[in-house]
Amino acid sequence: MIARGLMVASASIILALGVLHLVYTFWVPKLTPRDSALQVGMSRSSPLITSETTVWRCWVGFNASHSIGLILFGVIYGFLAIAHGPLLFHSPFLLIVGLGMLGALLAIARVYLFSVPFACIGISLVCYVASIAASRAQA
Repeated sequence: MIARGLMVASASIILALGVLHLVYTFWVPKLTPRDSALQVGMSRSSPLITSETTVWRCWVGFNASHSIGLILFGVIYGFLAIAHGPLLFHSPFLLIVGLGMLGALLAIARVYLFSVPFACIGISLVCYVASIAASRAQA
């Protein structure tokens, strides 16, 4: 029971970050540049890979897809912990994939983001690892 609770906590943190990030991407101007001229420049410029879009549209798309990835992780691992705990905790593949995802998110947050997502992902990772340890102790 403790293992499932810790896994749900880990997944819930990531899910909450994903939902908040999606809201910030589309409905609250938290991810727009403080310098409005930068957004205008991004809206007028295309990346080298294609002229079919703008840097600004790519920015919004990358933020949206990042949000969806976080939401997907939170939903899947939360669901598995609640509805299919034995499958999750007895699957080295699922546990390693989840650990890899959280580790990668933590590294990205450390290098490219700021303290709040870094701390939240760090707490999620601690809960994740503790859930695995608790599941092993119960076995």
